[in-house]
Amino acid sequence: MKRCPKCNRVETDDALGFCRIDGATLVTSELPGSETTTVHPGPTAASESETDMLPHYTSPGVSRSTGPTTTFPSQRLASQTRSLSRRTPAKVLLALGAILIIGLAVGGYFLFGTRRTAITSVAVLPFEDTSGNIDSEYLSDGLAESLIYRLSQLPNLKVSPTSSVMRYKGKPIDVQKIASDLRVDAVMSGRVVHRGDNLTISVELIDARNNHLLWGEQFERKMSELMTTQREIATAISNKLQLKLSGAESTGLTKRYTSDNEAYQRYLKGRFYWNKRTAESLQRAIEQFSVAVEKDPRFALAYAGLADCYAILATYVGRSWKETQPLARLNALKAIELDGSLAEPHATLAMLNHLEWRSADAEAEFKRSLELNPNYATAHHWYARFLRSAGRNDEAWTQIKLANDIDPLSLVILNNIAEHHYDRGNLDEATGICEKMLELEPGFWAGHHTLAAVLLKRERYDEALAEAQKSVELSKRANGSLAFLAHVYGRMGRRGDAEAIIKELQNRYESRNADGRDLAVAYAGLNDKDQVFAWLEKAYEERSHFLAVLRLEMVLDSVKSDPRWNALLKRVGV
Repeated sequence: MKRCPKCNRVETDDALGFCRIDGATLVTSELPGSETTTVHPGPTAASESETDMLPHYTSPGVSRSTGPTTTFPSQRLASQTRSLSRRTPAKVLLALGAILIIGLAVGGYFLFGTRRTAITSVAVLPFEDTSGNIDSEYLSDGLAESLIYRLSQLPNLKVSPTSSVMRYKGKPIDVQKIASDLRVDAVMSGRVVHRGDNLTISVELIDARNNHLLWGEQFERKMSELMTTQREIATAISNKLQLKLSGAESTGLTKRYTSDNEAYQRYLKGRFYWNKRTAESLQRAIEQFSVAVEKDPRFALAYAGLADCYAILATYVGRSWKETQPLARLNALKAIELDGSLAEPHATLAMLNHLEWRSADAEAEFKRSLELNPNYATAHHWYARFLRSAGRNDEAWTQIKLANDIDPLSLVILNNIAEHHYDRGNLDEATGICEKMLELEPGFWAGHHTLAAVLLKRERYDEALAEAQKSVELSKRANGSLAFLAHVYGRMGRRGDAEAIIKELQNRYESRNADGRDLAVAYAGLNDKDQVFAWLEKAYEERSHFLAVLRLEMVLDSVKSDPRWNALLKRVGV
């Protein structure tokens, strides 16, 4: 038998080494000539027989020196002592051990089995619009996007970007699968009903790790209260996700970006069209963002939306880069002037600086964007392209993996990962990524383009040709796809087919609708190095933005050993 030298508590379990009351080292209590010794507890300790009969708990607000002590009547205690004395020591120990094991198991379940660790990642799905009014669709999508944007301002929370969650729009909600696909802990879904000026928003937040409903609420509001309601919902979500926010970290949840409700609704419509990424939708997005800034000339997010549209307009609409680039820069600078805390316009400005051969300015803006919002996947993506075009491949790989972790279903990010594997000679991995892209979106022209390059590298020419032709078809004969198809024809020895496309590209070039880079890629397939560098020189004279990313061209390996290659890169500044 052992006892505590401090509180005099008696312990019959010889396996214990420390007192369960005050942590003191237990000592063996034996007297010479005796098998056991009964130690009488002091006034603040109960005997083992007493505590066995009591529910055991510790109250942090009670002091041992002042708290009440529970005792039994003397006759009951004596009866219990006589009963215990009739049992053999082995049976007593066995019973006590069983009680202890059961107690630990039950207590452990309630203390640890139901404890939920903090949620650090969430996906906000597009809201279901049950109004039956197609004109209010922008509200359901816009509400989700606005919540995504507000929650993404929190530094300790990973939020799946709109580009990933939009894939689940209009589909049955399988919380477990969505959480697995997007690598998040929680999933939020909602419904919107819009009737005249009345708005009903229902929201559910589910912990996908155990399919537990964390929070659900319904908001009855007027359209004029839309901005306030979004802030309410974002704040409620952050509280339910067990986030500990400082004042500075939580400002993004409650920040008022505009006081004009119509301007805000126009902004939501602009983002609705922006996310569709078609030539027509981008034009409509520009119209909506333009109205938003007319309504509120100090609405920084709307200027950021215009900058994003103009930055990619040349790719999707075919307008001249020299025409769209100044508009993108103007709006990005205006957004930063109005609100320097926005990460998006800094990333857009960084990308513009990069394509204008201003590397130092580009990197400074990329770093500033990521400092403002480390969870902005596009900034990581564009920064990775910048680093790879500068030959800083290890840094680029780190950035593109960060982008993929934030936005695992982004096609353009997956495409860049495939290109990284191609550069490293990991053709099996590159093929796997391409197959994943095309499984997600069979009509993604860039995925077919990259897969064609991988197959060409493996000298699987017929398969490469088929993929290149799909890319041309899906991109509606975009310059880059046409140039690559001509390259494939050249590598296959089909010179006539290659020259027919080259003629088409030359006609486009003369009408200022193609770039010298396009002709260089086509001639590389014919292994005509002089023509390759002649056209690259034309691109240099015109300060083509494609030269800033010349290292990213996957099919120019045959000319990279030529001294003119490094000389050109040096002049461009990459």
